[in-house]
Amino acid sequence: MGQGHSRYHEHDHNNGHVHGHSHGHAHHHHHHHHGDSTNLRTAFFLNLGFTVIEIIGAYLTNSVAILSDAVHDLGDSIALGMAWGLEKQAAKEAPVRYSYGYGRLSLLAAFINATVLIAGGLFVLAEAIPRLLNPEATNAPGMILLALGGIAVNGAAAWRLQGGGTLNAKVAMWHLLEDVLGWVAVLIVGITLLFVDLYILDSILSLLITLYILYNVLGHLKKTAELFLQAAPEGVDLSQLDQRLRNIDAVEDSHHTHLWSLDGDHHVLSTHLVVSQSADHNKIREIKQRAREELVGLHLTHITIEIEFPGDCSMVENQV
Repeated sequence: MGQGHSRYHEHDHNNGHVHGHSHGHAHHHHHHHHGDSTNLRTAFFLNLGFTVIEIIGAYLTNSVAILSDAVHDLGDSIALGMAWGLEKQAAKEAPVRYSYGYGRLSLLAAFINATVLIAGGLFVLAEAIPRLLNPEATNAPGMILLALGGIAVNGAAAWRLQGGGTLNAKVAMWHLLEDVLGWVAVLIVGITLLFVDLYILDSILSLLITLYILYNVLGHLKKTAELFLQAAPEGVDLSQLDQRLRNIDAVEDSHHTHLWSLDGDHHVLSTHLVVSQSADHNKIREIKQRAREELVGLHLTHITIEIEFPGDCSMVENQV
């Protein structure tokens, strides 16, 4: 989650503490946050209002495919609502107690959303599977009407978020475009049922939509759990990174190298570099600069580098 202003922290330790902070205030970020927050709010109310209509429509048309989309849109409404709230929160300055800011709220939001979608998906499966054996008649004109409404509402919400400045808004937009495709499928089934009494199509479509939702949600839930457990970001080989740091001239060893992610986009790294006993102040500054160059491209928000001489490790190991 982006912060209200651009923030970069680097902490270098060498026989005492030398802190270098660089704060770049980008005021256009505030405009992005304000605009995206407004658009997310609009998309949220559009989705929530139509979700209520869908649930009623699913009951009136006796369509489990529409019920599946209603569950999907309910999840989207929750996600959009939390995204809206988090976008507003991201524009605030974090208090001292939350030194890393509010970025991890997005993980909590992702977990809540995944839980709701999984519960809803299991409910829909319990409704749809028995209908495969005993298909029930559905109201095709009603399905078509709701499908057209779904395409219009989700399309309008996606359009509102088009060109969003934050990752939050961009992800929400692509999610809404996926919903548009789901409603196109409902529309095709509804039109087909006007001409052929293949009511099993409704159950089949419901199963496909629900299984697709569950597949994606379980994947997101796995990534969320990894972030909570402070796993290294995907695509980063920590042992290889450690080796690159050791290859820096006058660095004899590196240890306690830890890399984790705050929210999936902003990462934190800390490491201890053991340097040659003969390294002077200028050499240490050169080592720090080389280390920074090795870390470019990792989307690091916070970096802590501790410089040590052989035998001086200040990190206390936990004894089991």
